[in-house]
Amino acid sequence: MTRRKRNPFTDAFNGIVASYRSERNLRIHIALALVAIILGCWFGLSRAEWCWIALCIAMVVVAELVNTAIEAWIDLVSPQEHPLAKKAKDAAAGAVLVAAAFAAVVGGIIFFPKAWTLIVG
Repeated sequence: MTRRKRNPFTDAFNGIVASYRSERNLRIHIALALVAIILGCWFGLSRAEWCWIALCIAMVVVAELVNTAIEAWIDLVSPQEHPLAKKAKDAAAGAVLVAAAFAAVVGGIIFFPKAWTLIVG
C-alpha cells in the first residue's frame, strides 16, 4: 500500500485557513492589515514604508499563527489546567501583543504625519 505524499504548501494553506476560521483575533489582525493596505494605497506610501507595513503585517500574522499552534498543542497534551500550560499560553499571547504593539507604533510613525498633513494642511 502506497501512502499519498502530502503537499506542504497545501498543509500550510489549510492551517492558515483553519486558524482564520477559528481564531477571532487572527480575523481582527487581518482586518486591520487590510485597513493598513487601503490607507497605504490612499496615501501613496514609498517602497520603504511598504516594506515596514509588510513586515509588520507578516510579523503579527506569524505570531498569531504560532500562538494558535501552541495553544492547540497545549490543549492536546495538557487538557487539565496546569501552571506550566498557562505560562506557555500566556507567553505565546505576549508574543502576539509585542508584535501588534510594534506594528501599531510603526503604523503611527508612517500614517500619523500623512493624516495630520491631510487634516491640517
